[in-house]
Amino acid sequence: MSNYILERNKKCIDKVSENLKKLPDYCLNYFLGIENYTSPLTRLNYSRDLMIFFDYIAKNVFFKNVKEISFEDLNNLKSRDIEQYMSYLSYYEYNNKVYHNGEKGKARKMASVKSFFKYNFKQDNLETDVASKVDTPKIHTKEITRLEIDEVCKLLNEADTPTHLTKMQQAFNKHTKTRDVAILSLFLGTGIRVSECVGININDVDFENNSFKITRKGGNQVILYFSDEVKNSLIEWIKDRNILLQNSKETALFVSLQKKRITTRAVENIVKKYSLIASPLKKISPHKLRSTYGTNLYRETGDIYVVAEVLGHKDVNTTKKHYAAISEDIRRNAANKVKLRE
Repeated sequence: MSNYILERNKKCIDKVSENLKKLPDYCLNYFLGIENYTSPLTRLNYSRDLMIFFDYIAKNVFFKNVKEISFEDLNNLKSRDIEQYMSYLSYYEYNNKVYHNGEKGKARKMASVKSFFKYNFKQDNLETDVASKVDTPKIHTKEITRLEIDEVCKLLNEADTPTHLTKMQQAFNKHTKTRDVAILSLFLGTGIRVSECVGININDVDFENNSFKITRKGGNQVILYFSDEVKNSLIEWIKDRNILLQNSKETALFVSLQKKRITTRAVENIVKKYSLIASPLKKISPHKLRSTYGTNLYRETGDIYVVAEVLGHKDVNTTKKHYAAISEDIRRNAANKVKLRE
């Protein structure tokens, strides 16, 4: 596992420890219990979700301090209390900030609560698993936002030879052009996640085989392959990277002008900057570039299992859910493949 991933995991673990100080003491056993089958990032998200949940029931159900809430208190919760909490998540205030959640946000936060109750019910800490009696919000499938072929071309052209950026952006682009093109090309040519992109080290790239190594969610390392077009953009960037990082020990493939590993936020801003020009009516993120690649790969292969494997989906149903709409295109094209008469 790369030093970047190890460092990121350590930060997550440290933050979980900090969050546990604000939760009832018995929560520690829960996080120890799920440690072997969850990632540090997942546990961090769970800890944040449970902080919101306990804050709600402390203020609205038990009227006591969070640390004072006991298993006996939790045993007194009714399914109605969990349903009211789910409704509360639509718009709520936490630490003097106002937040809101849609279907997906509610489902994620409810998954954390359900996991907590399920674990403690199995451990005989709770008499009933009250959270299991409440249905998770149904997430309605949304149409995939992706770039069309002409928009992809426009995106890369704007990064390579900007004509619509502001003068200040164009001046900045002179120093980042090859890096930005390489990042965009890698997203569009391989479908990697933004966290995977940021985590790549220079020695993870093999130009002889047009391949590179990434660390997937959960810590598994896999090798992906790229086209000659992506290869050329990476080579151009590495030339500039070597000049920028003279006498530096930085191992990251993509770095900032401060000569440090680029952040996920910086990558998101890069994508946003150029996509606003290429497709101003679409809200494009690194994940949308991943969807663009997945869509193109499915259209070319017609094989959902290949798409699932390359994108790193553990469950092919996840892939089907996102790319099912494209099946109509494939079926329509298939109608003309079989000839009845010459």
